[in-house]
Amino acid sequence: MLSPKKTKFRKQHRGRIKGISFRGNNICFGKYALQALEPTWITSRQIEAGRRAITRNVRRGVKIWLRIFPDKPVTFRALETRMGSGKGDPEYWVAVVKPGKILYEINGVTEITAKKAILIAASKLPIKTKLIML
Repeated sequence: MLSPKKTKFRKQHRGRIKGISFRGNNICFGKYALQALEPTWITSRQIEAGRRAITRNVRRGVKIWLRIFPDKPVTFRALETRMGSGKGDPEYWVAVVKPGKILYEINGVTEITAKKAILIAASKLPIKTKLIML
């Protein structure tokens, strides 16, 4: 699973996802990409499941780029715990995704294979996505 080696602070506020993603979308590494259409948190497990789906459906000689990284800790308290006594411990990590963010890119594969692999990876994610050709 992906997670940061070190962070400045152990816990973060939840925050609010608003707006669309602009930064980094004009820089492309591969020929085919998967783009998010909804705002959400994507967990490190979901990112890894999508990456595995792509690598299983394409063969050797293909380059894959992960364009998101889970750097936000999500905490929660144990069930049936009394009120007070602070915030819970970090349980897992998420990547904050806005609409328009490119999630995965691949290069060195035919269009049919790329579509198949990216659609299978998209089925592992909890949001609506679209395949784009860069």
